[in-house]
Amino acid sequence: MYPEDSSVVDGSLTVGGCDAVALAREFGTPAYVVAEHDLRARAREFARQLGRLHRGPGEIVYASKAFPCTAVLRVFAEEGLGCDVASGGELHLALRAGFAPERLYLHGNAKSEAELAMALEHAVGTVVLDSEQDADRLLALGGGPRLLARVTPGVDADTHEHILTGQAGSKFGMPPETARALADRVDLAGLHMHIGSQIRSLDPYRRAVAALARVGEFDVYDLGGGLGVPYLPGDAAVEPGEWVAGMVEAAHEELGEETALVLEPGRALVAGAGVTLYGVESVKPGLAGERIVAVDGGMSDNLRPMLYGAAYHADVASRVGQGGVTCTVVGKHCESGDVLVRDVALPDPRPGDVLVTPVTGAYGYAMANNYNGVPRPPVIFCADGEARVVVRRETYEDLHGRDV
Repeated sequence: MYPEDSSVVDGSLTVGGCDAVALAREFGTPAYVVAEHDLRARAREFARQLGRLHRGPGEIVYASKAFPCTAVLRVFAEEGLGCDVASGGELHLALRAGFAPERLYLHGNAKSEAELAMALEHAVGTVVLDSEQDADRLLALGGGPRLLARVTPGVDADTHEHILTGQAGSKFGMPPETARALADRVDLAGLHMHIGSQIRSLDPYRRAVAALARVGEFDVYDLGGGLGVPYLPGDAAVEPGEWVAGMVEAAHEELGEETALVLEPGRALVAGAGVTLYGVESVKPGLAGERIVAVDGGMSDNLRPMLYGAAYHADVASRVGQGGVTCTVVGKHCESGDVLVRDVALPDPRPGDVLVTPVTGAYGYAMANNYNGVPRPPVIFCADGEARVVVRRETYEDLHGRDV
């Protein structure tokens, strides 16, 4: 549940060699805490597995929407990954973090002319066409990048409907017949697919790859990402090596062994590396016999439980794994739905405790907001017993910094 580079001694959690309670005291709460070595180890493992298993050219590309923080992006640039960006803002961040432009993939289902022009200006290596309008706008601007067409393979997967992307009716991509027609008038290097997020079975990927094969033969196939991660004790996990092996096997069977193969993990690279620290503000009884533990964050720093019922675990950072009474962990916001964790056993939680939720490295920072005027948390990197702020905490002054 916790980062590989973490430990629990006598109930006290350390991340990257740094004591969690001491981090909360020094940097305040809420705070996103990241084990930097976990990011690097995960990147190396994905790259190693693809290089070991695939006979043709291969590339691991970080889906930056999962954690679009400059410091995180810089780690993956240093580790030799490519980067998937889905907006002008993400493109700006990736360039600032040091990614070579030719290693960038511009995605998005509603690219503006300005974003396409920005991609051309910075010599982005690959543009993934989501529609025929993408192609027309890009060609009108002069073209230049390698082009992939995003295909909707019509495949369902066992995940929440809000994070499915390859099924019939999806807003993403184009039908196979549209991609075939586009290839007749545009120089397509290859095809792209992405069937959704938090997927733990290889079967829907295999079916989607087979659908790509029916579109035609190309030099490059980008099979997307979406590998699920365990969020709760007992959750099933698919390891990077198993996932890469399944993707490569499907590609070799359906697409050929020498084609260029691109994989785009996002969540699987960052989720497990991060934890979020909270301060407990109040504890009170609920009508159902539970205890309601209110913390100093909530839907402003982790929106996933409210968007699609994402489940998380929690511990008291100084008494990890010690069980206790059934609690509901709630946030400070003016919404009944501001519930972070349900039905978790915590050992006698009380005001002043530091609460920790693991596996928050993906989409917490990315979706953070200022609801109720709450400043967004800092990001703290921890490694070898040293902690450093890579994103400062917002201030109240920041809240009106864009006023005119």
